Amino acid sequence: MITRSIPSLFTLGNLFLGMMAILLAIQDEPRYIDYAAILVIIGMVLDGLDGRMARMLNAASDFGKELDSLSDIVTFGVAPSVIMYLVVLHQLGPWGIAITALFPICGALRLARFSVQPGIPGFFVGLPITAAGGVLATFALYHSIFPPLFLPIGMIILSLLMVSRIKYPNFKKVGVPRAAFWITPLIIGAVALLAYRFPSEFPKIVFIPLVGYAAYGIKKSIEKSWRHKVKKKRDNHLGRR
Repeated sequence: MITRSIPSLFTLGNLFLGMMAILLAIQDEPRYIDYAAILVIIGMVLDGLDGRMARMLNAASDFGKELDSLSDIVTFGVAPSVIMYLVVLHQLGPWGIAITALFPICGALRLARFSVQPGIPGFFVGLPITAAGGVLATFALYHSIFPPLFLPIGMIILSLLMVSRIKYPNFKKVGVPRAAFWITPLIIGAVALLAYRFPSEFPKIVFIPLVGYAAYGIKKSIEKSWRHKVKKKRDNHLGRR
C-alpha cells in the first residue's frame, strides 16, 4: 500500500510547490518572483517523476492520472499566470486580466482533452502544460530586456499552442532502469541545491531547452504543412499532364 502511494506523493509535492509559488509571487519583494519561478521548475521535475515511479512500481491508476491533471493546472497553469500578471500584465488593465485568465483556461482544456484523447503514441497533441508553464514562469524574469508587448504576445502564443493540434515528442515514457528509483532522491536534491545556490541564473538556464521544445513543434508543423502543399501542387501538375 505504501509503495503504491509513492507516485501520488510526488504529485502532491508538485501541487504543494505550485501553491508555494503563488504565495511567494504575491509577496511585496521582487526577489520572491525568482523563487516562485524556481518552485515551478522544481515542480516540473516532480511531474516528470511521478508517472515514471507509477510505471516502475506498477502503481499506475486512474486516480493518479486525475490527481496529476489537477496538480498540473495549479502549478503550471495558475502559478505562472499569477507570476506574469504581477510582473507585467497588471499594467495592461482589463487586457492583462484577460490574458492572465486565458493561459490556465487553455491549460485546463489541454488537460481535459488529454484525459479523453490520449493522442498519438510517442507524441503529445498540443504543447504540454508542464512545458508551457515552465516557459512562462521563466519568461517573467526577462521582462526588463524585451519590448513591452513581447511577454503578453508570448503568453498568448503559448496558450494557443496548448490547444493546438501540433505534435510534440513525449519523453515521459522513455524507458528508465529500475535501479534509477534509488537515484531519484539524489536528482531532486541536486536540482534543489542548484536552485538554492544560483537563484537568479537557474530559471534562465532551464528556459532555453523549454523554449526550444516549444519552437520544435512549430517548426515541425510548418515543415509538414509545406511538404503537404508541395505534394499537392505536384499531384495537381501531374494530373493536368
